[in-house]
Amino acid sequence: MPMTQVVESPAVTPPAEPSLDRPRFQIGDLCVYLESYLSADQIREVYRAYQFGAEAHAGQTRKSGEPYIQHPIAVARILAEMRMDHKCLMAAILHDVIEDTGHSKETVAALFDEEIAELVDGVSKLTRLDFRSKAEAQAANLQKMLLAMTKDIRVILIKLADRLHNMRTLGIMAPEKRRRISRETLEIYAPIANRLGIRKIFLELEDLGFAHCWPWRRLLLQRAVVRARGARKELVADVERALREGLEQEGIQGEVVGRQKHLYGIYGKMRDKQRPFDEVVDVFGFRVVVDRIDTCYRVLGVVHNLYKPMPGRFKDYIAIPKNNGYQSLHTQLFGPQGIPIEIQIRTLDMQRHAESGIAAHWMYKTGAKRPSPQNLAADWLGNLLEMQRGSGDSVEFLEHVKVDLFPDEVYVFTPRGEIQVLPAGATVVDFAYAIHSGLGNRCVAARIDRRMAPLRTALRSGQTVEIITAPRAMPNAGWLNFVVTGKARANIRGYLKNLQRQEAEALGRRLLNAELAGQGLDLDRLPEGHQAAYLARAKLPDLATLLVEVGLGNRLPILVARRLMGEEVAEAPLDAEPRQARRLAIKGTEGMVVTYGRCCRPIPGDPISGLFSPGKGIVVHRQGCRNLGDFQQHKDQWLDLEWSSQPAGDFYTEIRVDVGNQRGVLASLAAAIAELGSNIENVQSREKDGHNIRLDFLLSVRDRQHLARIMRRLRQVPKVMRIQRVSR
Repeated sequence: MPMTQVVESPAVTPPAEPSLDRPRFQIGDLCVYLESYLSADQIREVYRAYQFGAEAHAGQTRKSGEPYIQHPIAVARILAEMRMDHKCLMAAILHDVIEDTGHSKETVAALFDEEIAELVDGVSKLTRLDFRSKAEAQAANLQKMLLAMTKDIRVILIKLADRLHNMRTLGIMAPEKRRRISRETLEIYAPIANRLGIRKIFLELEDLGFAHCWPWRRLLLQRAVVRARGARKELVADVERALREGLEQEGIQGEVVGRQKHLYGIYGKMRDKQRPFDEVVDVFGFRVVVDRIDTCYRVLGVVHNLYKPMPGRFKDYIAIPKNNGYQSLHTQLFGPQGIPIEIQIRTLDMQRHAESGIAAHWMYKTGAKRPSPQNLAADWLGNLLEMQRGSGDSVEFLEHVKVDLFPDEVYVFTPRGEIQVLPAGATVVDFAYAIHSGLGNRCVAARIDRRMAPLRTALRSGQTVEIITAPRAMPNAGWLNFVVTGKARANIRGYLKNLQRQEAEALGRRLLNAELAGQGLDLDRLPEGHQAAYLARAKLPDLATLLVEVGLGNRLPILVARRLMGEEVAEAPLDAEPRQARRLAIKGTEGMVVTYGRCCRPIPGDPISGLFSPGKGIVVHRQGCRNLGDFQQHKDQWLDLEWSSQPAGDFYTEIRVDVGNQRGVLASLAAAIAELGSNIENVQSREKDGHNIRLDFLLSVRDRQHLARIMRRLRQVPKVMRIQRVSR
């Protein structure tokens, strides 16, 4: 039975948590450990930070009952194992001082320095209490941390170490809290560690999250792995021996290690691919570590001579590294007795990078041109800043980040041969935004391997993509339905929001000027001081914000106009006869702040009225539409409209055609519509009786005259019995 079918029973005592007890690590032990790579002066600074932290946390204990200061020391130890600098270790020891004690960021800066204070503040949670939900608070805190990380990567390294120690000691918490923290770890922190190439922390976070979130599933899977390991013990030894002998025969110095896949990785494959344990072939694997890159390819030849490779299961991550800088050769082969095995081949340097990722680069700078974890992390951090600018709030920002944290990659090429790594399912639009946001905003199509392709085309590894742009092109809201990268989604939303603001400002100006025209005024000729006085009373920063509010329908233009002229609403009640304001002319180019009712689908030539819809702007209806409502009850929301003398663009309307059911009739109708320069956006059919059918067409037309010509032409088609325009 597949493991995904296992259900936890509340009536049964869950399995014991994995043994995570570690000997308590004291500050003296930490200082001794630091002697291996830090100077005496730097160690003294770390000890000084400990003294301050111990005093600040005096009297505070963890839920286990131990002094709270033990937690910061443990966090510092994790970072010391990654060979982080002394200021990072000091910030780790002080990371809860601002959040949990009475000390401020300024105090930390005065006692130590601004750099350490910024690191501590970056890790500290927000203290605001006005969040609408726990989800919003979580998103805001993560946003604060991630943005601090863009200034100094050590912020996230401290947070990952903090989360790792908390996960190691999570067993003391209530079950529900354990599950909540574990899910957050699996969804956010483990993927971030993987994104930064810190595999050692990534694997431990995943397995600890698995242990606390699904203890029963982990227990059953662990037992299955133990059984499989016992059955294949001889096989593992045989493969290790064969690999060592093969390397010796070729005179290659290398280390061969048999290893077990981590449990959550196995579980993920079973869950995602809906496979039972027996069908997950790469439970065990082997790693060969050598001295140089060219030796890796020599070892690959040795391995393929020993065992037959599986077709399509070889991956060269040395030539094309993963997006976190990971490099290695991966090959799957038919081992002894036909049992599948996986072998990874890499250099010692690659092994170090695979374990520590960006942290491996912290102690020195490299001028290497190859994509290092450090360089790729910098690219990702730049994308985070772009996503933040395009996001409306912290929750939306976090969703963009989550999308970006789970990439199964595809590798595509620019026309110059540069490699772009994108998540699986990425489209042409994702590719364009990955290169540059300006390119994404102007793209209209693409050439994939020299063949034209639409923007929604999903890309495959190895393709060469050339983006085609147009000067006046702009993002389409429909793109949000198929883009997969957080960067593309954030840029599209940000552009549309900015465009809507611009359009709303222009419409708001037109609306207010139309209301003021009854008094022979406009916004530029208001009595001196009236505008500033109203903005102050309304607590608005400037006129542009007021115009946006009016254009979006959040403030009624008639009321705003009265107050701008110095009138009070009480002196001019809404049920009084309105001033004669000129009708607002609809051009068809107003954009997102003017929409057309789908119930009546007005087109130029129709008598029209408008309603204000808060947050959207004006909704245009045909006069007499039943969805307009009662004028007397909603007089303040009504707006007199007329069409511009030269409306631009196409407008949509719906017609219904009753026609005899015969072969080719739909093609005849479509040809007649196309003949008159209209486009069919949608068509629906239903049978009236055995001989007749009813067709509902959604057409694009220029105006009523254009529609009338189309309807006259359709009446000439044989078997057409009735045509009418539809209102819903």
